[in-house]
Amino acid sequence: MKKVLGLGNALTDILLQVTEDDLRELGFPKGSMNLISMQQAEAIQFRFASVRKRMVAGGSASNTINCIASLGGKAAFIGKIGNDEVGDFYRGDMIKNGVKPILLLSKTTMSGCSIVLITPDGERTFATYLGAAAELCAEDIQRSAFDGYDIFHIEGYLVQNHELIEKSICLAKEAGCMVSLDLASYNVINENHEFLTRLVKDYVDIVFANEDESYAFTHLGPEESVCSIAEQCDIAVVKVGKNGSYVKSGDKQYHIGAITTNCTDSTGAGDLFAGGFLHAYSDGFDIRRCAEIGTIAAGRVVEIVGTKLSDETWDEIRRICALYRGFMQKYNND
Repeated sequence: MKKVLGLGNALTDILLQVTEDDLRELGFPKGSMNLISMQQAEAIQFRFASVRKRMVAGGSASNTINCIASLGGKAAFIGKIGNDEVGDFYRGDMIKNGVKPILLLSKTTMSGCSIVLITPDGERTFATYLGAAAELCAEDIQRSAFDGYDIFHIEGYLVQNHELIEKSICLAKEAGCMVSLDLASYNVINENHEFLTRLVKDYVDIVFANEDESYAFTHLGPEESVCSIAEQCDIAVVKVGKNGSYVKSGDKQYHIGAITTNCTDSTGAGDLFAGGFLHAYSDGFDIRRCAEIGTIAAGRVVEIVGTKLSDETWDEIRRICALYRGFMQKYNND
């Protein structure tokens, strides 16, 4: 089984269920990712002090890597945390999930957090204080970190730091890794379109995007955009929510239907789709089966608040992977 290394913002998610009016008053576009200051983070938490909240270790690439490890894959994660209780919680959670944490330590800045504002339709809007996570820089990334890994997965939320992204990807390529990129957010793409276009064309092997992100990247509808992206990389995935996903590699293209779920919170759906997909890919599955495993993981996480699935749910997905693996082995033997 191939080993996966992730790089991303080490953030602790603070999950809050809010109304549409709350979002309008805060001035955050629905479904967007917004960088905020420590003072803004404190003000938002004060505003919703009476609202029940839940705290979990998160961050886009971290969620993906945790999913891979929870499904039995071999995975590690590079990030930066503060020397504080939140950072200790974050490290402990990764170890508990079977991830090898490669966490650099800031001695002066507190650990970052992402306030996830969840509206009644399950859509999530992010207000993110990066904290120590934002101090992760190109000088922190060493060539030796990639030794022994086969796939390098990065989140688009890091793309504002062009030097960090480019150095990391070049070192990964030198080490023989495939590069996987989650485009992360339509507003991030709009702000970094030229850089991302060059990155995908020159370095990236696997691209994950949702409908809004793929439109921002290609200015095309989902089915047309997956074809456009696949012309620039080996594997393209465009997720379209309740309508499933499109996946294309070379002359192989599939539409994978979504599973029927009761959507409570879409936080982490795209991250776990990528996690399920990459785990299956690392185990030698074809792209259609990879997308199906990703769909199941995403479908299960939207049924709960947050990104932490129960042990029983992970067992269920692992059993499905084992069935697919058995079918694949029987097919190859025949």
